[in-house]
Amino acid sequence: MGKAQITRKTKETDITLEFDTAPGAIEIDTGIGFFDHMLTALFFYAGFSARLKLRGDLHVDAHHSVEDAGIVIGQALREALGDKKGITRFAHAYVPMDEALCFTALDISGRAFHVFKAPMPQETIGAYDACLTEEFMRAFAFNAGITLHQRCEYGSNAHHITEALYKSLGLALKEAVRVSGGAVTSTKGVLA
Repeated sequence: MGKAQITRKTKETDITLEFDTAPGAIEIDTGIGFFDHMLTALFFYAGFSARLKLRGDLHVDAHHSVEDAGIVIGQALREALGDKKGITRFAHAYVPMDEALCFTALDISGRAFHVFKAPMPQETIGAYDACLTEEFMRAFAFNAGITLHQRCEYGSNAHHITEALYKSLGLALKEAVRVSGGAVTSTKGVLA
């Protein structure tokens, strides 16, 4: 499909991302070990390649870093998909992770919306605040221009729930960006 290079520099974060919707190398360095693990899983299961380097104000907390990463990754996906001609557009995926079962459904429509129903039983996962999963997903959805619904059916471990959410997002994206025709998948003739 396509590639994108995004740079974002604020007083809180400094991010560079090289992104490709084709499979390839995945190199993630955010300074937050668990978040690196989640982004690697997301790109891997989506079949994307990415080199992301992020330096954030971690002396405050990880919030700005995680949210800004969502912004940049969303912008990159939107740019890489261009006019979205031929993509499947709609997709969903369930992912079990031990005792947890999570679900993602999405529409690469150009209309941003986010619904998140995944309570986290524990507040932290390493240096990652579990509530940041929702922050990342919202920033990603609104900057990618996608409608994104996610829920945890059940689970008792925040690590497992979070990982299943990132992986199910990756699997759904892989299907949604798959080229399945030559025209824009919309009765309006445009996805914007």
